[in-house]
Amino acid sequence: MTIEPIAYYRGQISGKFALPRQSSLAPSLKGRIVFEKQYSMPEAFRGLDGFERLWLIWGFSENEGHWSPTVRPPRLGGNERVGLWASRSPFRPNPLGISAVTIEKIGDGVIYVSGADLMDGTPVYDVKPYVAYCDAFPSSRSGFAASAPEPKLRVDFEVSVDDKLRETLSQVLSLDPRPAYHGGSDGRVYGMVFDNLDVRFAVRDDLLTVTELKPRT
Repeated sequence: MTIEPIAYYRGQISGKFALPRQSSLAPSLKGRIVFEKQYSMPEAFRGLDGFERLWLIWGFSENEGHWSPTVRPPRLGGNERVGLWASRSPFRPNPLGISAVTIEKIGDGVIYVSGADLMDGTPVYDVKPYVAYCDAFPSSRSGFAASAPEPKLRVDFEVSVDDKLRETLSQVLSLDPRPAYHGGSDGRVYGMVFDNLDVRFAVRDDLLTVTELKPRT
């Protein structure tokens, strides 16, 4: 059996770098689930407005064909290995991911969402409404990921930025988007693409400073 995308995610981050490592960690991130024409008929969305959250089943489109029986989760500092099945690593035999996102509104063949951990252009293979009574088990053991990660960095801006952009970028960057084995003041200037902006930042101790924001050319 083969599966084909029913939709594609259109979001604010166009590469893997700086993506939140789980959904809902940056709730201000906005995106759209844009359905392919054959799946966008209005009757297919009937009743969805009664739900607050949505499961997305999607593909790690940048990681196909690479997997290992053990991985090094960022939550363990990127150095300790665990089994692949004990992780949510993107490097899997079948490169599928799941994410719970918040439904903001529903349009013509489009579901507007927030809090996704998907990069722009990610294929979406299915969507299912989140049902609290059977999808949430808050007292369950969660191994080495027993609680949500705390923001690691304070975020400051050397450049002028509007409040909405500041809030969203701060949520993303406070989680420390650098590889897990990087840390402290490494002296490097990092870059990411956010919407149509090139974002440059540096880290000193626990302070991340955004040094440049400029439109992409």
